[in-house]
Amino acid sequence: MEKPENTKNKTFETGEKKKGSSTTAENVAFVRALESLKPEGERICYDPYAVRFLSQQYLTFMEVAAHDPSKTPFPGIHNSLSARVRYFDDFVKRSIDEGLEQLVILGAGYDTRAYRIEGLKSNVRVFEVDHPETQSVKIKKIKDIFGLLPDHVEYVSVDFETEDFSQRLLEHGYEKSQKTVFIMEGLIYYLPPKAVDEMLCFIAKNSGVGSAIIFDYVYESSIDRTNGICGVKCTACDQIAIMDAKKDMAQQGEPYKFGVKDGMLETFVVQRGFSQVCNVTSEDYKKAYFQGINENRPVCYLSHFAHAIVE
Repeated sequence: MEKPENTKNKTFETGEKKKGSSTTAENVAFVRALESLKPEGERICYDPYAVRFLSQQYLTFMEVAAHDPSKTPFPGIHNSLSARVRYFDDFVKRSIDEGLEQLVILGAGYDTRAYRIEGLKSNVRVFEVDHPETQSVKIKKIKDIFGLLPDHVEYVSVDFETEDFSQRLLEHGYEKSQKTVFIMEGLIYYLPPKAVDEMLCFIAKNSGVGSAIIFDYVYESSIDRTNGICGVKCTACDQIAIMDAKKDMAQQGEPYKFGVKDGMLETFVVQRGFSQVCNVTSEDYKKAYFQGINENRPVCYLSHFAHAIVE
């Protein structure tokens, strides 16, 4: 997704990890905030708190796009991200109805599900796991919004690439025997393969009956492809946007590092201890969410979701 102009500096250009919160966290908050401005019958997802996580640059950018929808940057990517938020929201709500006891949000960023999904507030313990720099900004924002931190949320600071997230999670009271959903939204393609394997291995071996994972992913081939990465179904501008986004994230210390081998999603997940794998393609969520007034909104055909049950 394109970001406001004049946000780069010499640190970004060297590829050094920038200080402060994650750029991707604000990018996705921007998508949620912009989508939330649409009328109830038109918006794909709704997050009343997303706007509180935006810097002035993004607020200005959002105001322009809100007054003129044609100014929405790279609409296919925007729509796919909106659909991802909605699909994951729906999955969590169904899980609550089915007796969810714990929710673990890995790479939580500026995720606001713990504060806007009513069923989580009274019945489910939520663990938000993220890098300490991003999480410190998140905690400050939550205090600004609500005046205090909610009792049902545990904030677990960890660097996934250098620290053992599982140990930190257990130290914060995670219960291995409880029914849990693990959300990995916008996460695994930023991690090295070894970290992805260790994460999935821990979940498979340390979750209660009926626990589940839900994540989004890209195929391995798309990471190295330099053009036409979405095939003929993506617009030219979205193809360019994806390449620019990948390049920009790499420059800012958040490069793509992991992709699932093409056509091997189910095998990949089953081999790591899960079953009942559901692969959600862009065609699937296009059909589910983009009908009626939204029928002509494009989606990015690179973006896929999946969920599975702990075996």
